Amino acid sequence: MKPRDVQVCPIGSDTIVMRSRTWDRLKFEIEYGLKRGTTANSYLIQGDKIALIDPPGESFTDIFLKALQERIDPTTIDYLILGHVNPNRGETIKALLKIAPQITIVCSNPGAVLLPNILSSEFSPELQVVKGEDILDLGKGHQLEFITTPNPRYPAQLCTYDPKTGVLYTDKLFGAHVCGDQIFDEGWSVYAEDRRYYFDCLIAPYAKQINTALEKLSRKPAQIYGTGHGPLVRYGLRELTDSYQQWLEAQKANTLSVALIYASAYGNTATLSQAIASGITKAGVRVESINAEVAEPDDIKEAINGCSGFIFGSPTLGGHAPTQIQTALGITLANADKSKLAGVFGSYGWSGEAIDLLESKFRDGGYQFGFDPIRVKFSPTQATLKTCEEAGTDFAQAVKKAQKRRQPKNSVSQSQTDRLQQALGRIVGSLSIVTCQEEELSGAMLASWISQATFNPPGFTVAVAKERAIESLLHKGNSFVLNILREGDHIGLMKHFLKPFSPGEDRFEGVKTEVADNGSPILQDALAYLECKVGDRMECGDHWVIYAIVTKGEVLQDGVTAIHHRKSGSHY
Repeated sequence: MKPRDVQVCPIGSDTIVMRSRTWDRLKFEIEYGLKRGTTANSYLIQGDKIALIDPPGESFTDIFLKALQERIDPTTIDYLILGHVNPNRGETIKALLKIAPQITIVCSNPGAVLLPNILSSEFSPELQVVKGEDILDLGKGHQLEFITTPNPRYPAQLCTYDPKTGVLYTDKLFGAHVCGDQIFDEGWSVYAEDRRYYFDCLIAPYAKQINTALEKLSRKPAQIYGTGHGPLVRYGLRELTDSYQQWLEAQKANTLSVALIYASAYGNTATLSQAIASGITKAGVRVESINAEVAEPDDIKEAINGCSGFIFGSPTLGGHAPTQIQTALGITLANADKSKLAGVFGSYGWSGEAIDLLESKFRDGGYQFGFDPIRVKFSPTQATLKTCEEAGTDFAQAVKKAQKRRQPKNSVSQSQTDRLQQALGRIVGSLSIVTCQEEELSGAMLASWISQATFNPPGFTVAVAKERAIESLLHKGNSFVLNILREGDHIGLMKHFLKPFSPGEDRFEGVKTEVADNGSPILQDALAYLECKVGDRMECGDHWVIYAIVTKGEVLQDGVTAIHHRKSGSHY
């Protein structure tokens, strides 16, 4: 693995990008789940006055400041522009202020409110609070324009546009967690999966606010998106912008929604919230994430009245839930219909009373739970985040089932649909179990939508529903095993892997397995197995079609393949 470094390159007149790079997973957060590294992109504009935009987090503080000092005297920097404010970035800001106390920090009003809590009392930098359409003249034609684009996770988000270079500095928007040598997105389609995954994890839960942000940004004739992470967007700018619009429209089209209300003292509860939201959205249900620390009571009431279910997340501070969570709890108990599903999660250091409080209040109020309360001590692990994602998917599926029970049936249209589904169900497929293991995470699912796709290299396709727990382990480059079942000896395995599993439950308990060369489980009672690597994946409606390249295979016993005959094409 390459060591972390800072890549520096000019991107326009008087403007350079400083990309703090890591090739391994930066944090245990769902947004870094593809494990392709990331870059934290910072920008330096040197007009008559000098502005530094978006310093990296503390993982890069030392190497970033070293690279900065090699190129410029920090005491000559006039402005530090913050696209967002959080404790992680605060460490770099404090280190920078120690060597350059003259800097004026430029941020949005929410950012100015958050900064004193992040910087210790020894730092009192001059602040310049900007609003939408404010201009900062750096000279040499660099008249920076500001666009406020807040959302619940990043209430202080601020984008910056430089008409001189055509660069729109987008902070968290349009990014991707992928590390490489390319500054710009030449061959932009290779980043499609990374960008979509980033969107699903980081952007989709805030679709309402992101729609507003994109409308504001569309007024700026950008030639380059100066992203906060990954390659800068130049060659695929129009295509990526169109994709964001399409993905946001798909979120709006989801008629069911879940209100996800949380507060986060140290970022851990927000991380859990993000994983739960990812699980909900992948199951085709819209999420409205609400940060109780900055939300207005009317916004919480509106979300509760309009949702199909609600989930609360809270840290425990001094044995209690934060005041903002208690206020949101009161609003919810007074307005939420008892037919709506509830959920509770949270992180804590020593106790966890806030989670107990929320659970007891909702149970006493007569609400049913979509998943068992999730309690996480200290920081979440990779396994914890996977459990949260699965809990979110289970919650979404329960919401959809409840909605389906309430819908009246139209006998005429139902009859037409039945005939179509009966015909579609005549397509048959071989019964197999897909299994995988990635570090401490494992997954398995029954599959029948399988077809050989190529001779050279040997490959096949398998369709995986978006809401499957294993889906997040089947991205490009991941390995798995296809275990083909034997006719007459398949019922036991089929029933085992068809049963519902609780979030985080071991799928292989009681099943005879051995470990394949690629680390995934081989089912010893299978007819044959194929060791595979995901070569590509394509989004197709409510499924992903996975193209897998076979690296090894073996027939384990004599027999013929079990076939799945369906009565209807509307389910498996």
